[in-house]
Amino acid sequence: MKPSVIFAGTPDFAAAALNAIVAAGFNVPLVLTQPDRPSGRGLKLQPSAVKKAALTHGLTVMQPTTLKTAEIQAILENQQADVMVVAAYGLLLPQAVLNIPRYGCLNIHASLLPRWRGAAPIQRAIEAGDQETGVCIMQMDAGLDTGSVISCHKYTIKTDDTASEVHDALMQLGADAIVADLQQINQLQPIPQSETGVTYAHKLSKAEAQINWTRPAAEIVRKIRAFNPVPGAWTVWQDKPLKIRRAKVVSYTGIPGVILHSNEHELIVACGKDSISIEEIQKAGSKAMSVTAFQAGNILQQGTLLASAETDA
Repeated sequence: MKPSVIFAGTPDFAAAALNAIVAAGFNVPLVLTQPDRPSGRGLKLQPSAVKKAALTHGLTVMQPTTLKTAEIQAILENQQADVMVVAAYGLLLPQAVLNIPRYGCLNIHASLLPRWRGAAPIQRAIEAGDQETGVCIMQMDAGLDTGSVISCHKYTIKTDDTASEVHDALMQLGADAIVADLQQINQLQPIPQSETGVTYAHKLSKAEAQINWTRPAAEIVRKIRAFNPVPGAWTVWQDKPLKIRRAKVVSYTGIPGVILHSNEHELIVACGKDSISIEEIQKAGSKAMSVTAFQAGNILQQGTLLASAETDA
C-alpha cells in the first residue's frame, strides 16, 4: 500500500514534485505552501506554483505563516500521513512537526550533500565552477540540511549552463527521485552525511551580483551564469544598471571594464585576466536580447568604460 503524503513546498521546483507524486497515485491529504504574495506591475496577490498545482488536482491547501503553533500541529497530526515531503517550502519545520509522520519528513535538496547546504545551492555550484551537482533526498532533522541522505542523483553541469537551466534539470530529477523513494519507503536506509566537504550556499544578493571587472573573465562568466535569471549579474552604463545575461571567455587583454571591440555582432569587455564576449544583454526597463539586437539601437562604443564593483557606481 502506498504511503499517504503531506506535501510542503512553494515554487516551480516543488510543484513539479507534487505533480509527480499525484501522478504516481499517492494519496495527498494536505498541501502546505507559502501565503499568496504581491507580484507583477499591479502587485496583485498571486498564489504560489504549488498552490496552483494543488488546486488543479483538487487537493486541500493550507498557507500558514508558521508551523510552531499547537493548532497547525494538531491539523498535521489529524491527517495521519505516513510521510511529509518538503521542497523549497520556505518555513522552518520545528521538531514537533518532524516527529509527526510515521516515516518522518523527506526533503528534496538541489545539491550533492554535504556540499552546498543552504538557500542557493544551484547558483553557488555554478559560481564555484563545480563540474557536477545533483539532487539529494534527505531525512530531515532540526539542522540546516544536515539530515541523513536517502538517495543522490547526479547532474553534469555543462560549460554554458545557467542557473535557470540547471534548475529545470534538477527539478525533473528531484520529481523522479522522490517518487522512486516513496515507492520503496519501507526499505529506505538513510546514510549520515559526512562532516568533510561541508559548504554553505548563502542567499544571493543584488549587491554581490555587480560585476567586478578586475576579476578574471572565467570567474565573471561563472557569476553571469550563476545569477541568470535572478538577480542577474550587472554593471553600470549611463548611470543605470546593465545586466549581462550570457557571455563567454575570449583571449583579449586591456583595462578592466573597457569595451575593446564593438560592432553589430560583437561586444568584448576587458577583465582582470582575459576578456568576455557578451552574447545576451539587458538594459534597465527592457527585456533581455542578443548583442546583435541590442547594438542595433543601443550602440556601446569601443573605449567605453563600464562601472565596476570597485568604483562608486
